Formats: sequence, C-alpha cells, structure tokens
Amino acid sequence: MKHTPLPPSPCGLRLLSSMLLALPAFANAAVDGDTPSPLQQVRVSASLIPLGVADSANQGTVTARQIENRPLLRTGELLEAVPGLIVTQHAGDGKANQYFARGFNLDHGTDFRTSVMGMPVNLPTNAHGQGYSDLNFLIPELVSTIAYKKGTYYAEEGDFSTAGAAAFDYLRQMEQGLLSVEAGQHRFKRVLLANSSTLAGGTLLYALERAGQDGPWETPEDYRRSNGVLSYSWRGGDDELRLTAMGMRSSWTSTDQVPRRALEAGLIGRYGTLAPTDGGATARYSLSGEWSRQYGDGSARVDAYLIRSRLDLFSDFTYVLDDPEHGDQFHQAERRRIIGLDAQRTWRHALGPFASETALGLQARADRLAPVGLYASQARQRLATVREDQVRQRSGALYLSNSTVWTPWLRTVAGLRADRYGFDVRSDTGANSGKVDAGITSPKFSAIFTAGKHAEIYLNWGRGFHSNDARGVTASIDPKTGLALDADGAPIERATPLVKGTGKEAGLRLAGLVPGMQTTIAAWQLDLDSELIFIGDAGTTEAGRPSRRHGIELANFYTPARDWIVDANLAWSHARFRDKDPAGAFIPGSISRTASLGVSGSAGAWSGGLRLRYFGPRALVEDDSVRSPGSALLNMKLGYRLTPSVKLTVEVLNLLDRRVSDIDYYYESQLPGEPAPVADIHTHPGEMRTLRAGLAWRF
Repeated sequence: MKHTPLPPSPCGLRLLSSMLLALPAFANAAVDGDTPSPLQQVRVSASLIPLGVADSANQGTVTARQIENRPLLRTGELLEAVPGLIVTQHAGDGKANQYFARGFNLDHGTDFRTSVMGMPVNLPTNAHGQGYSDLNFLIPELVSTIAYKKGTYYAEEGDFSTAGAAAFDYLRQMEQGLLSVEAGQHRFKRVLLANSSTLAGGTLLYALERAGQDGPWETPEDYRRSNGVLSYSWRGGDDELRLTAMGMRSSWTSTDQVPRRALEAGLIGRYGTLAPTDGGATARYSLSGEWSRQYGDGSARVDAYLIRSRLDLFSDFTYVLDDPEHGDQFHQAERRRIIGLDAQRTWRHALGPFASETALGLQARADRLAPVGLYASQARQRLATVREDQVRQRSGALYLSNSTVWTPWLRTVAGLRADRYGFDVRSDTGANSGKVDAGITSPKFSAIFTAGKHAEIYLNWGRGFHSNDARGVTASIDPKTGLALDADGAPIERATPLVKGTGKEAGLRLAGLVPGMQTTIAAWQLDLDSELIFIGDAGTTEAGRPSRRHGIELANFYTPARDWIVDANLAWSHARFRDKDPAGAFIPGSISRTASLGVSGSAGAWSGGLRLRYFGPRALVEDDSVRSPGSALLNMKLGYRLTPSVKLTVEVLNLLDRRVSDIDYYYESQLPGEPAPVADIHTHPGEMRTLRAGLAWRF
C-alpha cells in the first residue's frame, strides 16, 4: 500500500502560528451567542466534543455507539478507537497486548496510561515489563465511554502518561438484559450474560463471560478466560455512589515470535513454534468504590480501589543461546496487591472579573509484590532462580489546576503536579536490595483560543514522567553473572527513578463547518531525558538514551445521517535519539505512520461496520539497516435483527486474508544445531482470515 507521508511538523506549527496571528479578526467577527461557556460544559462526554470543552486538539471521548459495530479480534483492540493508536500481539492472547502510538513502541503499556472505572491498569515493577497493561478483563458490551487524551498537558495524569491516557467507564444500568453466544473458526467461543435490576433504591448490574479459542496456531493456544462483574449504583439528591467487584482468570499456550530463518528453511510453518510449552496464566480481582457530589460552587469525586493480581509467564525467545542442554525458556512470575485512592474537588469562582474553575486533587497508591521473580525453566518446570525480590512501592501526588476565561475568545488552563515515590526492594542478591525515595514536579499550561463559532486553536506545554522498575532503581549486580558489569562489559548503572518528559503541541479543532463533522489537527513534540528501562527477560537494567519525537495527527469524525458514523485518522511521527552514538539515531520499533478508516451504521434491520487499519514500516535497529514492512488489515462486522429482541452478527477478520506481521523484532538467537548465535528478524504473524458468528438476545 502506497502511503504519502504528511508534511513535517515544523510546517504544521507554522500553519497553526499563522492561524493564531489571524485570531483577533476571527474573534471580532463572532456574533453574540457564538461562544459557549466552558464552565457550563466542562467534561461533557459526547462523540462530537463541543468547542469550549476540550483543553487540546487530541482530547476526545469514544461512546458505546461508536464501538457497538466495531469488529474486534482481541479485547485490547478497543484502544484502537483512540486515533493513531495501534494494538498488536507477539504472544498468546492471555498476555497484555503490544501498543504503538506517537512514535513509541509502548511495549505492553509504558508511556500510555489506561484506567478502568477509576482503577489504574498499568503495573509498575511488573515481572514482564514496566507499565504492563493487561486489558483482557474488559467486557466490550459494558463499556459506556473511552475518554482519551495525549501528551503531558493534564495535571490529573501522572505516571505512564507521557504519550497519552485512556479511561474506560462502564454502564451503570442496562436498558435490557443480554445473552450473547458466539462461535467461530479455530474453536473460538464466547458466552456473555449481563443484566441490571433495581435494588434498594439503586441499580445492581452483573455480567458473566466465558471465552476461549485455539487460534490458527499449529500448537493449539487452548486460551480460556472467565470473567465477571458485579456493580451497585445509587443516586440520591446531589450524591452518586458506585461499588464494583471484578474477577478474571485465564490460561493459554503461546506461539511467540519466531526467527525468519526457521520459516525460510521449512523448520516450522507460518503458524508454527519452536517452543511449544511457552504460555502462561493470569488472574485479576478488584473491589472499587466511586463517590461524587455536586455542590453549588462545584463538585467532588473520590475513587478508591483494592486489586489483587498474579501472573505466570513462560517464554523462550533465544532457544539454546544461553543453555544448550535445557534450552532458554524462562519463567516470570509475580503476586501483587494494590491499594489506592484518587480524590478531586473542583470550585467554580471568580478571579477578579473573570470566570474561573479550580481543581485540587490527591492521588495515592501502594503496590506490594511478594514475590516478583525471574527463573530458568524447561517445559514450565523451574530449574533455577535468576532473581527473586520482595518489593514495596508507594507513590503519592498532589495537583492543582485552574481554568480561567479571560475574554470571549481566550481561556487558559494552568496546572502544577508534584509526585513522590518510595521504592523498597529486598532481593535474594543482597547488593541489589535498597530503599530509594524520589520526587518530581510537573508544571502544565494550555491556551485555548476561540476563532469564531466553528474553530478553536490550542497551544499546549507540559512536563510529565514515567517511573522505572524498582529493581532497576536499586540494582548494582547482574543477577545472571553476579558481576557489576552489563552484557557489554560496562559498569551497571542504577536506573533513574523518575524520568522527565517535556511536551509541546499546537492544535486546531474545526466543528460545524459541515453539519455533523469535526476535524482536529495537532503538531506535537516530546523530549524524554532517558528511555531507561528494566529488562525483565534478563533481570538487568539497560541504560537508555535521551530521545525526541515529533509529529502531526489528523482526526476526522463525521455523522452524515442518524445512526451512521465515519471516522478517518492519519498520524505521522519522527522518533530519534538525541545524543551522538555510532550505533545510530533511530529508536528501534518506533512507528512513523498509521492510518485508519471506519464506517459503521444501521438501516432498518441491518447494521455493521467496516474498518481499514494501516500500520507503517519501522526501523528495527539503531542505524535503520533492518526494517519491518508496513501492513494493512480490513475487518468487517455485519448484523441482522431477526426479531426486535434477537440479533445475528457475523465478523470477518482480516477480510482480504493478508499475510502480514503483527510485530517484528531483530536480535540474536541460536537454534539447535547452529554453531553460533545468529542475528535475525523474529516475527509474529497476523492471523489469517477468520469467520465468527454470534446470536444476541435482549430480554
């Protein structure tokens, strides 16, 4: 697929700057009533964001209506409703997905924050990857909204949000009960029962889900997932309360990425594996409460949560490179408990003659891992302990944000966030134990200009951060070798606890020029002081390099008629290391171009959706000498209402049966019989064309 790149970001910045210079003329041309009051429309959840509500061009809300007819191969693909974000998988479906956005290979969640009903999903100091974000416990039919934002400009967003954040919310009640039964190729099956009813003046909502499949893999995936939700909502006067219990558990056998040379030599087929015992099991249980109250001068909200989770993951990416006798499979495991609180109070008030709103927030979280470990294994049997740690990690934050309307055409949002972290690691290697405290302050500022009744211009600047793995913050010894040297023979450097990111953006939102259509364009830049990460596969810390990313994003949302939605999104980014290094300046895995086009709607008894997704090529090594090709996938969903309460749906995923890669890596591995390690592309194929059908009964 030929793709014409968008112009480089400086051109976009000059374009928006010229618009800004012309702003007074636009403002003077506005008539009375053209400018809405932002204080009366704060945080409106709608498909089309009204002017005067959003603080940036990249802020928006996806509604249940938009995802109802969206074809989904995996639950995590709900995040692809966020413009410019790509979701893939390099292992079994029970594992957290791989995410890409804004020039990042986000791994399993680092630098993109997700939350569900006020509970954070990203897991710091995770056994497999920092910020690990497993969304498999989501039930798509219960999602009411996905509120997203990108960049470092929001005082309420902290760790893992330098690239962006998405908050999922669930329905509080259902108009009708739902019994859904689905089946498809590769032994795919899914059953969902969900309903709500009145209880003690409130609403009790429940959902039970059972799903599984083998996938197209030569070694059946044997993926099994059980999921449940029980939620009680109550509203009385100005108060609203919701209490929710969730539980999910799953297990699977994984076909991970394989070296291209094994495919070319015919050692395995396209969907084969060299490590048939890889896979894992996971579980997540939570209790959460939400309380909110409306006051005459503002509002208050408190979210509190308890989460308990576990993860056992067996992987083998290098085969016999380290251990020719037993193989290189390793077991990553953790047992985790989380307790947290997120509270906010807002006030509407006057700042001299100007209308203003101020928000004060408090966030606190404590993670206890007992233990988190890395072990050598063979056929899922432990052989030796590489490292095992007991970790306590605490964090707290205070933030203050103020929005003030200075003129009918100018509003500003200024914020300040202060975070404090405590890392406490007790390692089986004494030299890797320790306690570290760290803090960071993050100022934010946005200026929003209303240019008549159809346009709004945004200038955003802010600092953010991501935390590093607690084990990397305290480690000084390589747990594999027992030496204070890394694999390259350099002294091991302890990771910086909190890594600063600085972002800036200029954006434009156009609404109403064409009835039912909204267009946003944003030119952005993000600098990270360091991409220091903890390498969970090896149990060591790798010192990253400072980086800069910039790009342009274009998003269009159009409702040409009732019950019809068209969205088209383009994103271009440029990611490079900022320092001088002979290895090269390219950031491996960083995505440069994405595009998506979707059409969905209903007419009479028929409904459906068609989505095209383009995932651009990317460098796999620092000098750009090895690259991954781009790919395009087309998915379709079609529905027919047999009766007013019964609906038949058919999904065709990868409709054109394209042979593409879900993800590619470049590294050394060694196969049995090879005399030495070989550097090669390791690939995980996209799934073949797959047919699924479902029957849903509303009662």
